Amino acid sequence: MQTDHNHQKKIAVINDFSGFGRCSIAVALPIISTLKIQCCPLPTSIFSNHTGFESYFFEDYTDRMEPYMEEWKKLGLRFSGISTGFLGSREQIQIVIKFFEEFAGEDTVIVVDPVMGDYGKPYPTYTPQMCQEMKRLVGYADILTPNLTEACILTDTPYHGDKWRMKEIVALAERLCGMGPEKIVITGIVQGEFIANFCYEKGGPGKIRRTHKVGTQRSGTGDIFAAIIAADAVNQVPFGESVRKASLFIKKCIEKSIEMDLPLTDGVCFEELLGSLK
Repeated sequence: MQTDHNHQKKIAVINDFSGFGRCSIAVALPIISTLKIQCCPLPTSIFSNHTGFESYFFEDYTDRMEPYMEEWKKLGLRFSGISTGFLGSREQIQIVIKFFEEFAGEDTVIVVDPVMGDYGKPYPTYTPQMCQEMKRLVGYADILTPNLTEACILTDTPYHGDKWRMKEIVALAERLCGMGPEKIVITGIVQGEFIANFCYEKGGPGKIRRTHKVGTQRSGTGDIFAAIIAADAVNQVPFGESVRKASLFIKKCIEKSIEMDLPLTDGVCFEELLGSLK
């Protein structure tokens, strides 16, 4: 008789693993575990430390992803949630789509963080072909967490710096919802001394949520955000409440990192505050 491994809620996290620098799987695993869900990583690549450092060891995991998935199929694993982060190639995006098709059940929450670019420009790895594949991936998402740059890339909208009117943000969210996701949060909207996220649920008016800007952008904050959103969705926390919780937690982590004088490359010291995350 086959053992049933599905008595506990699980989230599959498909992302790279960095041994140092607090990002990707290394961030998602403790965050999701703290929120009382088993985190099951599927690595896309292995880094000694993330690419914000001058040098790093890197190993591509693309060829190993499908054999890895086959072992999970043998175990009969089912997931309450699936969360994706940075994907380094068109082939990886196609493998993730296969993962959705094979592992996502009717009640599985799929969270896609389309890590494609920032400051108005796609990352160098994101060719037009990759951008098209990412649009396909977005079609599987229940929740999408793009920044403004990524929202523009996905909707073929011209990016115009920090000067955005609310009706333009709403239009972006509506267009993204039209691609498949029921819930959207557009992150990192600069509004003077505030940083804002725009929450939008299909058919609703949407809501802007602001926090005061603190310090300088650090690695891993987007991964913390996506991990909290994914775990809360599985735990049936209301979407707006979850976005607010994630934003405030990241702000506290940044403040603590400044207090401890951590280099920007080292990310945020979320470990100091995990006990406050509920």
